[in-house]
Amino acid sequence: MAAANFERALALVLVHEGGYVDHPADPGGATNLGITIGTLSGWLGRPATKAEVRALTKTTVAPIYRKNYWDAIRGDELPAGVDFCVFDFAVNSGRARAVMSLQRAVGVADDGKLGPITLKAIAAKPAAQTVERICADRLAFLKRLSTWRTFGKGWNARVNGVLTQSLALAKGGAAEPPAPMAKKAKAPARRRA
Repeated sequence: MAAANFERALALVLVHEGGYVDHPADPGGATNLGITIGTLSGWLGRPATKAEVRALTKTTVAPIYRKNYWDAIRGDELPAGVDFCVFDFAVNSGRARAVMSLQRAVGVADDGKLGPITLKAIAAKPAAQTVERICADRLAFLKRLSTWRTFGKGWNARVNGVLTQSLALAKGGAAEPPAPMAKKAKAPARRRA
């Protein structure tokens, strides 16, 4: 478990998230580097514009990802590999959903609150096993979404990439960055706060 993993995890997430997109089937609306107009509005404390979303950079989104996602899933306290797996899921589909999947993977009540009971259960399970269970649960969730036909190919590739990268991190290796996803495969399965 290492606080330094945030930078590596963020770099991997940003490859999946890509640049600016405003796909009509994406419930998140205008999005850049994975930050939706709603998330940016919450961060700024006022309604954001599409121009502000378009102007986001890796430097300006890092604190948003850190506070809204990494810290919210207690990434610094999770084992390597599990941290990235849960972080990417939280970014793509919401923090509570990602934590509940993690809780199911380690056999505790899935209340969406990552506390001492969950952390103890995580420590007792092999990281690779936890990662595999989370990715299987995540893919099953995505396949149930009405937008699977539009975005399913990209989501499938993302989850498989996260699985591969997370397993490499869990084994102490370096995760290779995936090839950037095509803009049309931008994943809208998010519930960003």
